[in-house]
Amino acid sequence: MKHSKAEASSKKEVMVDNEVLIEKEAGLVEEVESSNEEGTTIQDAENELDPVQKAFLELQLKFNHLNDNYLRTLAEFDNYRKRSLREKADLIKTGGESVLINMLTIVDDMERGLSSTRDAQDIEAVKQGMELIYSKLQNFLKQQGIQAIETEGQVFDTDLHEAITTFPAPSKELKGKVVDCVKKGYYLNDKVIRFAQVVVGE
Repeated sequence: MKHSKAEASSKKEVMVDNEVLIEKEAGLVEEVESSNEEGTTIQDAENELDPVQKAFLELQLKFNHLNDNYLRTLAEFDNYRKRSLREKADLIKTGGESVLINMLTIVDDMERGLSSTRDAQDIEAVKQGMELIYSKLQNFLKQQGIQAIETEGQVFDTDLHEAITTFPAPSKELKGKVVDCVKKGYYLNDKVIRFAQVVVGE
């Protein structure tokens, strides 16, 4: 029991000593800051400190430096995040602008073609005009990475085709293959953006 009291007493003394040391170190930091205001250099202040006090001061300065860098980095990241969100919103809003602008030239051609058909006497010339506009539209789609999915005579593939009905195959070679395409399917680059609706031979 006496031994326990002695240990408790010793622990209290250590705690008191630590508190006194912390208070002294805090006081020394204040003194150094005050001295700096009066024109004393940090080097002069450090020369007056013992090794423990000097180490404490160095750690304090290092902490202040790291904390300042952390706050600056946090502010820069927050600004970057907000800027990225604004840019993403603008891209979603106006991302297709250039495509639509190029589409307007084809719309102009269609309007001129429709206007000319009202008084046209030469049907063959109207056909040629429509084919020209269609060819222009096809070239535009290719430039945007859009390509039609081949269907004629192709083996039915659920990754590319959507079977809307089956039909007796006119020959054995056409069993399980596409015999007719009701609606074309398209790729955008290598991605299927619309399945081809087809009739499959059985």
